[in-house]
Amino acid sequence: MSNSEPNTEKPLDFIRQIVTEDQKTGKHATPVTRFPPEPNGFLHIGHAKSICLNFGIANEFNGRCNMRFDDTNPSKEESAYVKSIQEDVKWLGFSWGDNLFYASDYFEKLYEFALELIRREKAFVCDLSSEEMRAYRGTLTEPGKESPYRNRSVEENLELFQAMKNGDFEEGSHVLRAKIDMASPNLNMRDPVIYRIMKVVHHRTGDKWCIYPMYDYTHCLSDAIEEITHSLCTLEFENHRPLYDWVLDTLETPVHPRQIEFARLNLTYTVMSKRKLMQLVQEGHVSGWNDPRMLTISGLRRRGYSPASIRDFCKEIGIGKKESWIDMGVLENAVRNDLNTTAPRVMGVLDPLKVVITNYPEDKIEEIEARNHPQNPDMGSRMLPFSREIFIERTDFLENAPKKFFRLDIGREVRLRYAYFITCVSVVKDETSGEILELHCTYDPETYGGNAPDGRKVKGTIHWVDARHAVKCEVRLYDRLFEVENPDVDKDVDFKEHLNPDSLTSIKNSLVEPSLADAEPGTCVQFERQGYFCIDSMNSKPGNLVFNRTVSLRDSWAKRKK
Repeated sequence: MSNSEPNTEKPLDFIRQIVTEDQKTGKHATPVTRFPPEPNGFLHIGHAKSICLNFGIANEFNGRCNMRFDDTNPSKEESAYVKSIQEDVKWLGFSWGDNLFYASDYFEKLYEFALELIRREKAFVCDLSSEEMRAYRGTLTEPGKESPYRNRSVEENLELFQAMKNGDFEEGSHVLRAKIDMASPNLNMRDPVIYRIMKVVHHRTGDKWCIYPMYDYTHCLSDAIEEITHSLCTLEFENHRPLYDWVLDTLETPVHPRQIEFARLNLTYTVMSKRKLMQLVQEGHVSGWNDPRMLTISGLRRRGYSPASIRDFCKEIGIGKKESWIDMGVLENAVRNDLNTTAPRVMGVLDPLKVVITNYPEDKIEEIEARNHPQNPDMGSRMLPFSREIFIERTDFLENAPKKFFRLDIGREVRLRYAYFITCVSVVKDETSGEILELHCTYDPETYGGNAPDGRKVKGTIHWVDARHAVKCEVRLYDRLFEVENPDVDKDVDFKEHLNPDSLTSIKNSLVEPSLADAEPGTCVQFERQGYFCIDSMNSKPGNLVFNRTVSLRDSWAKRKK
């Protein structure tokens, strides 16, 4: 780039600045990050931000990113979630290679570390109930009280902890706590629990263990074991960092990763809590974790979002230190921009209205050439059948239309996309209801390709499908799942009260051009003038096509908010 050319590159975010400096100084020549999901649900768009950050830094700085499952709570975890998370990360375009780990891989080491804390008089077995511990903990303005069991001898603590491991005690009767400072202004440092009894079968270790380590204790040690250099997490863990450092410093681990916090993704018109997403699934408000209205990665994939569009979105919003809200329109624009260049154009009529071209030969069928993409000739073209009877969109006809309505009305001429000029001459209606059943039109055979040799112009161009060859399909029009920007804004109102009743509209008798008859599930196209659509990966099959609307051609919600 010459000195006269402006630098349009975005400046490095603060995390990449840290990694760059660490490489320059030789502190960490090879950065090592990790993506550590808990396998207790499906990943959502918020996780995509973390995935793109952790794997992105590894790729950009010639480092490594581990995939590590934080599987320390077997009561909520399943192998099915492990599988879905792996599929989502791969689909987004990232690979962990041979670096797949589980916190459960380290259960034995974590237990040995806990014994070491006891020996150093930095951990003790506590018999207080959970209610008593809460009472002893204190408040933000008042110090906590020490447990009456805090000063047990090393020998007694070792014996009790062994008994916990052996299953001699009931759940909730004993825990292992770190011995730090009950007067600390940081509540996380007030002798936190680091092990609890859970007599639950683990999806990987079975019934080998009946004690399981807590997240704050497990995470820092797992990072150290894997020699992570930069442990990237969201801002809610900022107050947990002193505990992260305390555990590693107290145990004098040879590797001490640096925890760095960044702002999580807050997106309008949705919720990001796994617990709340689980409610939507379990209570039947959506059809499952991969419902196209869900902002889960599997839901976005089924709806037709591309990996590139999600990566572009994460790049666009960037990484910051302060919480902020991102409008849903930014995500929708990302997929709209991506599909605008990659999705072939096709004809799809959602609400068909029959048109009979009365002066077109009854037995004639011709092939009309149509471009697959108006700006990309490399995508080629296809041939569309055209005959005397076609279907157009019902909304493209209006009786006694105003002057600024540039589509069909009696006596008005329009262009059929790639085909001919037609003029409506009459309307056939149901005698009882008055519903319009079909239009009778004439065509100008000199206007093939959409141009008139006499140079006359028409302002309206409409799409169509041939009546003989059109393929029936179901079209599902998905909209935002919630009708307010922040469903959680009022804590006294159940967030589900804000569900959008029009988030799904199903149209059963739509029609598409015959080129889509054998299209594969997952295929994304643009229905001209309608929006971007994806063939459903679950419910669509040959002879029963189902299209999900990925996104409209324009942001209609921006108009609604004005």
